[in-house]
Amino acid sequence: MKSNIAVLNLIMNSNGEPKVINPTLIWDEEEVVLVDAGVPGQLDVIRNEMNKLGVSFNRLTKVIITHHDLDHIGSLPEIIGAAEQKIDVLAHRLAKPYIEGEKRLLKLKDPKVVPPKAHVDQTVEDDDVLPECGGIKVIFTPGHTPDHISLYHIESKTLIAGDATIAVNGELRGPNPQYTLNMKEAYQSIGKLLSNETNQIICYHGGICQGSEKQRLEELYHANA
Repeated sequence: MKSNIAVLNLIMNSNGEPKVINPTLIWDEEEVVLVDAGVPGQLDVIRNEMNKLGVSFNRLTKVIITHHDLDHIGSLPEIIGAAEQKIDVLAHRLAKPYIEGEKRLLKLKDPKVVPPKAHVDQTVEDDDVLPECGGIKVIFTPGHTPDHISLYHIESKTLIAGDATIAVNGELRGPNPQYTLNMKEAYQSIGKLLSNETNQIICYHGGICQGSEKQRLEELYHANA
């Protein structure tokens, strides 16, 4: 059963400027998996982006959260609340207390902001392989946040980097130092991304990078780790 993978294009406000963020959608005839959930208030945009790909929101079965930052969990409660079907939420065990509201989001400075929260149905660990859509491997990549994971879609040989890397005009770069809590650990985590044959890399900030991306990862790792 062949699976498909694509990015959604969502617009968020970043310090007064519009920026594109790119959740990933993976689907086949049985499962539809969304990786990350945008900022608060983007349910309709996510639904519309899925429709453009020919995938009904009513088919969504799972949401995998790469880490607990606001721009990754923002619309998660809306997605769960709007669905008639059961949608399972997956995240690393270290992300669970942040997503469920037991802990305050690490980078959320404004005490007036009430962060979104949702129940995590399944926690994942490093090297777990989820069976959905031809297999999705979990890679624990802390640094940007302590709970950060990246994902490797086995069938398409696609690395979903989350915020472990970014892309600027199609060029793969290391983690953004402005938003990364531990740069040394983040670059060490890039080394863990080298163990898989990679056809393309999807960055949440910057979208799809194709070409010699494995070589570029090696350059980033050896120059900074």
